[in-house]
Amino acid sequence: MPKHGKRYNEAAKAFDRNSYMEIADAIAMVKQNAKAKFDETIELAVKLNLDPRQADQQVRGALVLPHGTGVKRTVLVFAKGDKEKEALEAGADFVGGDDLVTKIQGGWFGFDVAVATPDMMGTVGRIGKLLGPKGLMPNPKTGTVTMDVTRAIADIKAGKVEYRLDKAANIHVRIGKASFTNEQLMDNYMAIMSTLIKVKPVAAKGQYIKNITVSSTMGPGVKINPIKALGK
Repeated sequence: MPKHGKRYNEAAKAFDRNSYMEIADAIAMVKQNAKAKFDETIELAVKLNLDPRQADQQVRGALVLPHGTGVKRTVLVFAKGDKEKEALEAGADFVGGDDLVTKIQGGWFGFDVAVATPDMMGTVGRIGKLLGPKGLMPNPKTGTVTMDVTRAIADIKAGKVEYRLDKAANIHVRIGKASFTNEQLMDNYMAIMSTLIKVKPVAAKGQYIKNITVSSTMGPGVKINPIKALGK
């Protein structure tokens, strides 16, 4: 079992970690326990009743949170010609092609999200094995392979988050910062959960959502009743 600090242990005693809370109460408790000297990130973890090994049970996509994430994100765009100019005007932090590929091959990863126009995917494919493991490979399903680079950059800067089923059938998404109001965190939570329910695979059987936990960077997780994922 991992060892936790005094602050974490005290926060864990503030509530029954084996019981479920209503959404609003869970968010309030997480904010109450976020007492670090920095603005802690609030994260949502959802366990789905899916088999990640099955192609028809994959869940992956992206959405723009109503109130963003509170995190400034650095955007790199693989583009050329007019699209390169468009990306720079739209606020991309890095734009290029072969030059960026060479830089990344040298071990540079000074960006949070990579966007590419479709005609650049052949170039990007050369570093797929470097970008993939870090979750940085542009993908049409998340809107990061597109000709509309202006829209893609705007969405990312506004607080777009990606969600993807991991090998343990979990979805991990940040829903904001401890400095957000309860209402802002609630809106972001509802946006994500509504989306996960909408994209439920046809092949899913039984209870789709098995567990929901909300936590801060340094605090213990608070459970939300999966049967009442949207508070109903």
